Amino acid sequence: MQIILLEKVVNLGNLGDIVKVKDGFARNFLIPQKKARRATKDAIAEFEVRRADLEKVAAEKLAAATAQGEKLSGQVIRISQKAGVDGRLFGSVTNFDIAEALKAQGFVVEKAQVRLPTGPLKLVGEHAVQVGLHTDVLVDVTVAVIGEHA
Repeated sequence: MQIILLEKVVNLGNLGDIVKVKDGFARNFLIPQKKARRATKDAIAEFEVRRADLEKVAAEKLAAATAQGEKLSGQVIRISQKAGVDGRLFGSVTNFDIAEALKAQGFVVEKAQVRLPTGPLKLVGEHAVQVGLHTDVLVDVTVAVIGEHA
């Protein structure tokens, strides 16, 4: 299916690009999320009329994400979990737990924005985690997992 992108999409293209994607990806994700439209002649003409507005909105989102990223960069989040004597956790620290801890500190972060490259954290200690606030803004955050002995 030919679609026109209404915002930058990772590994696909930038605002205004006309790309070919699988039908399911377009119908189930891109179009409902308002990230793309079908690339019909009418849609392309309408996009060209609205292009300046969409670029302005995209620039504002990027500026807001960059400002939040500067505040968030280098933060240390402390999360306590029950742990055994060997430092392994009973359970794990997931992206949801990290997003909730960031919300408690006043940052607006969705759990999907928290990137755990090795999966959930299962050991006590400090771990480097990335938060993707925007497709162009990645921020490094340190998560300090503190073990509670029962």
